[in-house]
Amino acid sequence: MAMTREKTTEYSNLFVLSAWGFAIVISSFVFLYIGYWIDKMLNTAPSFMFGLFLLAIMLCVGRLYRDAWLMRGGKR
Repeated sequence: MAMTREKTTEYSNLFVLSAWGFAIVISSFVFLYIGYWIDKMLNTAPSFMFGLFLLAIMLCVGRLYRDAWLMRGGKR
């Protein structure tokens, strides 16, 4: 049974979306750890930890939105 073009496109889109979810989680934890490390060195409680965590989330969601916009056919 051969897969149709639409079915392949649906799986491709699902794979891209799951990869973006993975990227958001990994970058969040990396930035959270870096912020924790900076806070520990400077003794500044959760300031850098929360700041870098939110920065990671915003950057990933912004890139996801930009890629979705370009895939949809929009211009920069």
